[in-house]
Amino acid sequence: MIKIISSNEALGAKITGLDLSKTLSNENEKIIMHALGQYGQICFPNQKLKTGELKSFSKCFGTLEINIAASSFCDKDHPEVMILSNIIQDGKPLGLSDAGQDWHTDMSYSKDIAFANVLYGLKIPRREGIPLGCTKFADMHAAYDTLPETVKKKLKDATATHDFDKFWENMRQRPGSKRPPLSAEQRRKKPPVSHPIFMTHPITGRKVLYANPGYTMFIDGWEEKKSLDMLNFLFKHQLQKKFIYEHKWSENDVIMWDNIGTLHNAVADYTSLEHRFIKRCQVMADKVLEMPLTM
Repeated sequence: MIKIISSNEALGAKITGLDLSKTLSNENEKIIMHALGQYGQICFPNQKLKTGELKSFSKCFGTLEINIAASSFCDKDHPEVMILSNIIQDGKPLGLSDAGQDWHTDMSYSKDIAFANVLYGLKIPRREGIPLGCTKFADMHAAYDTLPETVKKKLKDATATHDFDKFWENMRQRPGSKRPPLSAEQRRKKPPVSHPIFMTHPITGRKVLYANPGYTMFIDGWEEKKSLDMLNFLFKHQLQKKFIYEHKWSENDVIMWDNIGTLHNAVADYTSLEHRFIKRCQVMADKVLEMPLTM
């Protein structure tokens, strides 16, 4: 029997009673979609999945992206499944070691945005029994709701430009980073794009603040200083403690989050000797935008 247990924090919930290795019924798909809209992030504990089963579950919610910037870290049989890991084996990294280590929204840099991420934790670093490498989430429904009315009016029809290279270059500047600069071909495939700063969420029907420190560059048509000042205000506002939930991983957790209604940040508080191994699928928003499920 499916049970949804709220974290009783800013967002987040646990869903029990589902074996994700089995084909989902249409009813269970809808339950999960609505839970994502309501809670922003959900965890399915104690799952046992093969790589193909993780892909099949994720595909229930939309088309899966294949990451062109880190294609060497995708599963060779299932390229839609990316490996996130700091493990070095036979002198070679098994996965991308620094993925998501700052506040951002996946695929906001793309014309076709993402709906959800699905991550499966197989090896979680621990120190004295305490799990490391938590993932933090921030609620963008609440961030929009609590904006001053003057800001809501000023940005009502505004758009902002997002650029993949912003986050990539910020990560490259970190000590010890092994990320190469994006090639001309990669830049061509990931040009800057514009999105509304306020979006209507396709599940909840409510407004969300769709801007993030990782990829948002400037407000379109605004003078540079005014744009920078407003974005700095929005970034500070959306990352208030009252909007944030922290997921502490356990082995065999599958966690899923809504990229339209949240920001996330992978906390890198573990060393290269404290091993992490996670499989990841990126679900695009094609299905949820074509089939609104307003709550």
